Amino acid sequence: MRDDSAKLATLVGSRLCHDLVSPVGAISNGLELIALAGKPGTEEMNLIEASCASATARINFFRVAFGRASGEQMIGPREARKVLEQYCGAGRLSADWQIGDDKARPEVQLAFLAFLCCESALPQGGRVQISNGEQSWRISATGPRVNVEKAIWAQLSSDRLIEDLPPSRVHFACLADLATQRNRRMKASAGEAAVTIELT
Repeated sequence: MRDDSAKLATLVGSRLCHDLVSPVGAISNGLELIALAGKPGTEEMNLIEASCASATARINFFRVAFGRASGEQMIGPREARKVLEQYCGAGRLSADWQIGDDKARPEVQLAFLAFLCCESALPQGGRVQISNGEQSWRISATGPRVNVEKAIWAQLSSDRLIEDLPPSRVHFACLADLATQRNRRMKASAGEAAVTIELT
C-alpha cells in the first residue's frame, strides 16, 4: 500500500478533522451563548465541558491509533482502558480491555485500529472486547445489530487502497498496511451478532 501513502495520509487527515469539528463546534456555540447572555449559565457550561471532554478523548485515542508508534514505548493496562473508556464516553459503545500487562505501543496501535473497525460494524452500539495470547490478539464486537460493509472489510485483505474508500473508514486501510509492515497475519470474521479480528 506504499504507492497509496499520499492518498492514505489525506484520508487520515479528513477523518481526524471530521471527528474533531463537532465537539470543537459545540464549544464555539457554548461560548457564543455565554457572550449573548453576558454570563455563563449551567447549560452553557455543561455543553462546553462535555464538548471539551469529547475532543480531548478523541485526540488521545487518535494519537495512539494513527500516530507514530515506537517499539520502545509501552502502554499499561490502566492507560489503555482509560483512553478507550473516555473515547466511548457515555454512549452506546463500550470497551473491555482484558489485558493485564504493559504492551508495546505498535501492538496497542493495531488493537486500537481493529477496535475502530469493529465500532464501524455496530451502528446501534455494543461491546468491543480486546484480548491477547502469547503471540496473538483478538478483538471481537457484539451488539444488537451488526452491519458489515463487505466492500470495506475487504480492505483488510488487500494490499491496495480500495476505490473510493471514505475517510470515515480509513482505519481499515491503516490496519491492513501496518499489519503487513509488522508481519502480522490478520483474519476477520462476521456473523449476525458479532465480528472478530484476529492478529497473529
